[in-house]
Amino acid sequence: MAQRRTKDPEGIREQVGGGLAELVPDRDRPRGRSLLIDGAPQSHVDLDDPAHLDFAYQRRLGHVIDLAAPPGRPLKVLHLGGGALTLARYTAATRPRSTQQVVEVDTALVEFVRRELPWDRTWRIKVRGGDARAGLAKVPEGWADLVVADVFSGARTPAHLTSTEFLAEVRRALAPGGLYAANAADGGRLEFLRGQIATVRACFPHACLAADPAVLRGRRFGNVILVAGDGELPVAEFTRRVASDPHPGRVEHGRELDAFAGGAVPVTDRTATASPAPPESVFR
Repeated sequence: MAQRRTKDPEGIREQVGGGLAELVPDRDRPRGRSLLIDGAPQSHVDLDDPAHLDFAYQRRLGHVIDLAAPPGRPLKVLHLGGGALTLARYTAATRPRSTQQVVEVDTALVEFVRRELPWDRTWRIKVRGGDARAGLAKVPEGWADLVVADVFSGARTPAHLTSTEFLAEVRRALAPGGLYAANAADGGRLEFLRGQIATVRACFPHACLAADPAVLRGRRFGNVILVAGDGELPVAEFTRRVASDPHPGRVEHGRELDAFAGGAVPVTDRTATASPAPPESVFR
């Protein structure tokens, strides 16, 4: 059956597996586009400047990419969740000759993005269709310098990507000294986030998080970036970059991070639940 596709001055719309995909023009950037799925902002891409990261949470993930190795050194990166391939484009632009794998379950979205937001074919980016955890299981042991998890289904992180068993697979895929970075979302009492902190701390000896202070106080719903690894993290520089952002954030690590978890227990496949749905007001 043919996909429904419309084009008007305000953007392009097409039905994909996850809902109605829209590409909305950026009035400040001639070739900038925001990707929305069922009205929820997912990604932003500037075809003229792939190193530009418009969303605050993506800039925080960009900092992790920047600090994962000395400047310019190519990385092997596994992206779980593709969206508009914003972070894969950023890595290719800032770390030439990097080798990247992207796992995206919504193959119709991938084709939509490939057609409407084409990327440089000389970049070493391979996109695979399929479930993120199944794709992770196919990655050779110790292959990745960095694993980035940014997976949402209906604006929620799927339950099977939140457990200790999932993170055991991440650790298997990571090279020694490699980093894991995940985008999560929560609000209110932050019970989901506290459980994710406990889960990451159960699987990695070093971890930190970055988020808007209002989110960490439970005053609003928003994104939180969790970073973990088997070696010391570049916390001082990460903190400086997050704090100096146009939308300043806060970084928690060490004892403060453990205290923030508030006695939460690690999540397993048996107890895992999807992240909470954002309130409708978030996207207004």
